[in-house]
Amino acid sequence: MLEKKVKILNNAGLHTRPAATIVKLAAKYKAEFFIYKDGFMVNGKSIIGVMTLAAEKGSELMLTFDGADEEEISKEIVDFFNRGFDEV
Repeated sequence: MLEKKVKILNNAGLHTRPAATIVKLAAKYKAEFFIYKDGFMVNGKSIIGVMTLAAEKGSELMLTFDGADEEEISKEIVDFFNRGFDEV
């Protein structure tokens, strides 16, 4: 299991478009993926779950990944957060 701490850099926070992209990226992998914010945990592969976080700019989140491809999913998801949700 991997744990990674990320910070929301995007001025609009974790809104619909990046939430959908996170879920889409995560769906490519078999590893379980959860996001923790202020003691609340959601499934990172659920658009409803990710949207309920209502994470604003500056929010700190803990991401956990568990499974055979946890290294790959963690790299891709953390990179997306670190780019401020900019698509490549």
